[in-house]
Amino acid sequence: MRSERFRRIVETLSRRQPDLTVVMENVHKTRNLGAIARTCDAVGIGRIHAVAPAHEPLNLGHKTAGGTRKWLDVERHETCGKAYIRLRKQGLSIVAADVSGETSDFRALDYVRPTALVIGSELDGLSREAAADADVCIQVPLMGMVESLNVSVAVGVILYEAARQREIAGCYAQRRIGDLEFRRKVFEWLHPTVADFCRTHGRDYPELDDEGEIVGLVTENSREGFASLAGVSGKFRI
Repeated sequence: MRSERFRRIVETLSRRQPDLTVVMENVHKTRNLGAIARTCDAVGIGRIHAVAPAHEPLNLGHKTAGGTRKWLDVERHETCGKAYIRLRKQGLSIVAADVSGETSDFRALDYVRPTALVIGSELDGLSREAAADADVCIQVPLMGMVESLNVSVAVGVILYEAARQREIAGCYAQRRIGDLEFRRKVFEWLHPTVADFCRTHGRDYPELDDEGEIVGLVTENSREGFASLAGVSGKFRI
């Protein structure tokens, strides 16, 4: 069972898209946050961004997210402006999903390029500042009477177009995250308790064998086993 989980974790991380992400500006509803997170994980996004005051809770919702919170990193920002600065430094283009002003059909964009998709709140949509400072604004065409889609539905439609383009381009065919991050994530996902212990005590993560088992560790649940981490190499063989 452990080896199967190890294989799935390695395969999942090998498909992660470090240059594709979502920025949520003041998205508050738990069910929407959870649904967005679940879709992000499904298309290979490993880190998402939330623009919200520090005092406001950010609850992805366990049932809606399907446990996705364990597999996603969430980075918070005080304003969209600060989020944009950080993302642009990473080389990402800012693509805002908007329903007003001048917009392009979402299918016309090249999502193989590094992309940060920005979406707004359920009631008010994107703020004027967030839309104005984006590199491009896009919209999902609507054929009915409603003026907009539910925010989580819109994100799903756009991200699956991005995934389609990236699959054609071969972006999922080879690992795109660096060795250090890959090895760190494999260990943290496979051995979260030991990873917590190592971080708390300033220890390097121990080595894993080809089945994902910890080398030189008798038991993960004993203090004696944890203590032995002090002398174990922080390198991996995967």
